[in-house]
Amino acid sequence: MRIEYRDLCIRDAQGAEDARLLANWWNDGAVMAHAGFPLGLGTTPEQVSREIAFDTDDTRRRLIMEKDGVPIGECSYRNCFDGKAEIGIKICESSRQEKGYGRVLLSMMIGRLFSMGYGKIILDTNLNNLRAQHVYEKLGFVKTAVHIDSWKDQLGRPQSAVDYELLPENFVDFTL
Repeated sequence: MRIEYRDLCIRDAQGAEDARLLANWWNDGAVMAHAGFPLGLGTTPEQVSREIAFDTDDTRRRLIMEKDGVPIGECSYRNCFDGKAEIGIKICESSRQEKGYGRVLLSMMIGRLFSMGYGKIILDTNLNNLRAQHVYEKLGFVKTAVHIDSWKDQLGRPQSAVDYELLPENFVDFTL
């Protein structure tokens, strides 16, 4: 997959350089804390390389997001095989956060997924991640469930999550 819009690009993660980049981001507790991993994932570039080698458009894709050709974050989608795709996104470079890139990059990915035939996009986020929830709701996502203290992070602290879904008719595309 490769999607370009102005100075932004979403492309397949592939090769040793991308595996190293993803491992660095995933091992950074500051980047991964919102996902329940304040100590990072503890993965290696070799492990990541083996995982992305099995990605296909029909099953799952880990993707690199770039601005002006420079990686700023990662996103992914997983085929849930019932017309749904589950997505995730992280702007990993803190200097690139809160600049409006997330909603445009999400629009790019969601538009492509709907054009690939998916009828529903789902995601979840930490209940405390109000910034992400605001972006999701601007894109047309609807909150479907809240799970209070439903899991624990690496440090054993209870965490809550919120589930969202998006149908094509509710999608607000920020690339138009």
